[in-house]
Amino acid sequence: MKNVAVIFGGDSSEFVVSVQSAANVYGWIDTEKYKPYMVKMQRGDWRVQREGKPDAQVDKNDFSALLDGARVKFDVALIVIHGAPGENGVLQSYFDLTGVPYSTCSAFVSMLTFNKAACKAFLADTGLAMAKAMLIRRGDAVNAKKVVKKLGLPIFVKPNSGGSSFGVTKVKSEEALLEAIESALREDSEVIVEEFIEGVEITCGMVALNGVETVLPVTEVVSKNEFFDFGAKYKGLSDEITPARISPEATALVQRTTSQLYRALGCSGIIRADYILRGSIPYFLEVNTVPGMTAASFIPQQVRAAGLSIVQVLSELIEDALARSAR
Repeated sequence: MKNVAVIFGGDSSEFVVSVQSAANVYGWIDTEKYKPYMVKMQRGDWRVQREGKPDAQVDKNDFSALLDGARVKFDVALIVIHGAPGENGVLQSYFDLTGVPYSTCSAFVSMLTFNKAACKAFLADTGLAMAKAMLIRRGDAVNAKKVVKKLGLPIFVKPNSGGSSFGVTKVKSEEALLEAIESALREDSEVIVEEFIEGVEITCGMVALNGVETVLPVTEVVSKNEFFDFGAKYKGLSDEITPARISPEATALVQRTTSQLYRALGCSGIIRADYILRGSIPYFLEVNTVPGMTAASFIPQQVRAAGLSIVQVLSELIEDALARSAR
């Protein structure tokens, strides 16, 4: 029986989301096939957590732990850390060095997709529709008037690397721009400023396992807040409709676009791509390579809507990670 490490925590504001996601993933693992362990990683402190027992330190030399007097080597890592270091390629690089199979995209793809500006630049020649954007780094002199002239109003200000809408502001006036940038810089050293695309917010998950692609149903997001912020995502302040109330033609286009993105970026495992559908055109926003698995998250909803079993999907994800590592 393979030992599966469900890895959660991380060093970003998304820690709380990771804790919720990991609890669900742990509960979905088929214990007739695998022995799951909860492994918390935060600020370099890695511990195996077991109910009713003291935590055990993880030996980073070979990704093992001493449990009940016996050395347990983890056979595969299910990465459920949203943000750093689980979604930016750092943890993937560690597992590449130690030879431990893992469930996500490669270190390079994780690093690329985590950086919104770099990902957009990489995809620039694919013909994919994307909002106009500017990258601002900490210490840059910002001319709010020039930014507004280029991108218009309203505009979105986001940390360039990060998720769960932490540090994101919808800016409606030139005067509010600098404050929004400062807010985003508290989450990251780089900020991306994007033009506002009016349309239907949608998201589409995909997984490729053992060479078989499965593009999941499209979800429509109707936020009760100004935009799909943290409260809308995790506090029930949105309506999430799967399948989305868009035409069959638009659905097919979004799913084809997601498959195109997956291949162009060289993704592995489960990803989720977010768009704004303006008319019949999906405008790409970002790719999540460690998508949420909370009760409010999209991927579990889409898996159910596709008539699939999340338990089976996770089993196949584990087997796929083991197979990729063996090649």
